[in-house]
Amino acid sequence: MLAQFKPAVILFVLLTAITGVIYPLTITGIAQVLFPGQANGSLIVVQNQTRGSTLIGQPFDDPQYFWGRLSATSPFPYNAAASSGSNLGPLNPDLARAARVRIAALKVVDPHNTQPIPVDLVAASASGLDPHISIAAALYQVPRVARARGLNEARVRSLVEQFTADRQFSVLGEPRVNVLLLNFALDVVK
Repeated sequence: MLAQFKPAVILFVLLTAITGVIYPLTITGIAQVLFPGQANGSLIVVQNQTRGSTLIGQPFDDPQYFWGRLSATSPFPYNAAASSGSNLGPLNPDLARAARVRIAALKVVDPHNTQPIPVDLVAASASGLDPHISIAAALYQVPRVARARGLNEARVRSLVEQFTADRQFSVLGEPRVNVLLLNFALDVVK
């Protein structure tokens, strides 16, 4: 029995050192050298203060900012530690109720906007963390944001175009706008 126990313990310690220490440190070191921004969470730093990540949305409800998708995470919106969708099916009355509440909020802050409201402004993303909205959702909000900030709509629309990301590898996904980056840019526009 002791003859089998000693090699098992040695193998356990060796594999623990390789897979638990050496491999993670090697991969972390390579990532820090080749992709430091991504390896550290794609953080956005403004005036030496970390303000967010390009990968995780943030809640905005002030009319002078673009609003992102709804977040179904709990106990607070865009909780990266609790990424999840709402798990509400299309026939669930709670889903319809949440959409009606969001539509009402959009109409209260912009009652003169008669455009159809894009679906990504009234529905949560699957992860609850999505930092992007469609171009249609961004353009829907341009009049409200321009009016709230006292800016020309053409200027705000040009910022939307500036912060529009194309399809990944020109084929994956749809063009999208990062709400956090766009809102930070609005804060520096005079």
